[in-house]
Amino acid sequence: MRFKTDLKNIRTFSKLTAALSSLEKIAWVRLDDDTVRFTVIPDVGSQVWASLSADLIFDNYQLQSNEPNNTINLELPLGPLQRALRSAIGSHNANLRLTKKDGAPMLSMVIHTMTKDSSSGPGPRGNDTASKPPRSTADPFGDDPFDQSPFNQEPLELQMKREREKIITQDIPVRVLHPDTVETIMQPKVREPDVHIQLPPLLQLKAISDRFTKLALTTASSSSSSSHNPGSRDPKLELSANMHGSLRLRLSTDTLDITSVWDGLENPELDPSQLQMPLEEHPSTVFKEAGKDKWATVRVDGKDWSRVLSVGRLEGRVIACFSDEHALILYVYVPHSSGGVGGGEGGTEDVVTYYVSSFSS
Repeated sequence: MRFKTDLKNIRTFSKLTAALSSLEKIAWVRLDDDTVRFTVIPDVGSQVWASLSADLIFDNYQLQSNEPNNTINLELPLGPLQRALRSAIGSHNANLRLTKKDGAPMLSMVIHTMTKDSSSGPGPRGNDTASKPPRSTADPFGDDPFDQSPFNQEPLELQMKREREKIITQDIPVRVLHPDTVETIMQPKVREPDVHIQLPPLLQLKAISDRFTKLALTTASSSSSSSHNPGSRDPKLELSANMHGSLRLRLSTDTLDITSVWDGLENPELDPSQLQMPLEEHPSTVFKEAGKDKWATVRVDGKDWSRVLSVGRLEGRVIACFSDEHALILYVYVPHSSGGVGGGEGGTEDVVTYYVSSFSS
């Protein structure tokens, strides 16, 4: 079993890891010849299934195992990986390999950076001045042109700043998983969505969602002090969308009812070749024909929803698929970047899928 690669687009990799670690501390990672898959399934809350092309985050990718497609399955702690990637940001070279230390499997990240190193030697004393040699009155060259010169005499600079390479090694403990164990992890099956819509910028949506959640907790805290109702401290947000470009976020409690609405959003066209039914029979077509007042609604935990929206740091477009009163699926399209360690602009996309369960009303 062998895995060795250089890292590229480290900022994108670091942002993805941060988004995943906000939901759970452990991820299952599946490596094969072409694809890197991250799966996060917390005990409670939203699940994440990320399928990325290996060349999105890796370069000089070398993989070998006895499994089909050279598949390697790992259980990976996200916290140490995130810290290692933060150390690698700004480096001119970083690589990752699967190794063993004291018999335990490790992902070893070696980071090469350049640092400024100053070395100093004995310099001239501050009060010393250069003495002039006595000038002969019979100087055949005439007057010394520097004798009354405006040029200042300068000390010899012995302090120099030099660049030197610094090598940092970060070891991340992992578990190598048996393929049969991983095959039992299945993506949730969800019915065809009633509404699909492109969300506004997630960081904007997160700011408003967090404000609603904080307001719900504040009012619940004051009310629970008198009613002693601990369940009121678990705020739910109501998300609704229609097939006419509108998204609605609502907080409704015994004492509050506030709403924020986005209009003019895009409902992407479906590809009929990818559907299991004629387009005219698809639930989204039915919702669209029903008009602007036909909404698909889900109810999400405010705190879990905030963690989901942290994926907005990837700055990709996000398509939300609503199964009315059942579930919400987010498809986060991660743009490729060209340009080595630092990344750049590109036109290819990979997808990170979030499964968010809906609470009953």
